[in-house]
Amino acid sequence: MKPAPFVYHRPASLPDALALLERYGAEGRVLAGGQSLVPALNMRLATPGALIDINRIPGLDEIRLGAEGLVLGALARLDAVERSPLVAAHAPLIAQALPHVAHLAVRTRSTVGGGIAHADPAAELPACLVALGGTVRALSRRGSREIGAAEFFRGVCTTALGPGEVLTAVVVPRLAPGWRSRFDELARRHGDYALVALAAHARVADGTLAEARLVLAGVGATPVRAARAEAALAGRRMDAAALDAAARALAEELDPPSDVHASAALRRHLAGVLLRRAVRGLLEA
Repeated sequence: MKPAPFVYHRPASLPDALALLERYGAEGRVLAGGQSLVPALNMRLATPGALIDINRIPGLDEIRLGAEGLVLGALARLDAVERSPLVAAHAPLIAQALPHVAHLAVRTRSTVGGGIAHADPAAELPACLVALGGTVRALSRRGSREIGAAEFFRGVCTTALGPGEVLTAVVVPRLAPGWRSRFDELARRHGDYALVALAAHARVADGTLAEARLVLAGVGATPVRAARAEAALAGRRMDAAALDAAARALAEELDPPSDVHASAALRRHLAGVLLRRAVRGLLEA
């Protein structure tokens, strides 16, 4: 299929892009990597009146460490993020997750901003951003604001971005002493969408998970933080009984969908498998 007709713009600056977003309103869509948007256009699942290509705007592809933490620009390509020593050192959860995203050819074009703004509930990067307590930077002609990751994702492909706003960067806090990360997912084939994925970020002290942030993808309309499982793990020695209790708590708090790929029961089971793997990995790291 071919996309419905649209007007194409390629602004050279953020002010120009913001002016176009304001001009077209709900009819304008931002094009970054295009790995999700272009197929949606071709299948006419998206029919914008205007496409605003931000790829020529300078400064949006940064990967840097600042006082606020690790800053990943909206146009930073996933392949570059995956290979970045800064990301490996300061956000190892993201470095572990990115090899699971589609295939290398896709990651060379996909962007951080596109993956976050698309808000696919099975995507890896949104779950990592929530687990790490990251923030999203948004800009419009009205000004800039920062949105906590936990509040940013509102539903399937729905975010807190307002009219005329564009995502410019995400910020991940500096890695604190004692904190470790583990990412894992289960899919039918490598590169497929995750049936279930788990982004785990925890503070390890005296052989226990003193604090844990467990965020799952593929089990709800947004990344799902497993608060009851976190509480079941906190401060306990990880013997078989503790792992069983945490897995039961996780199963009880999840309400995953059933679809052609997996039933809700299978997704609950797979979430428990990933939980056990993550806890062992975090304690052995």
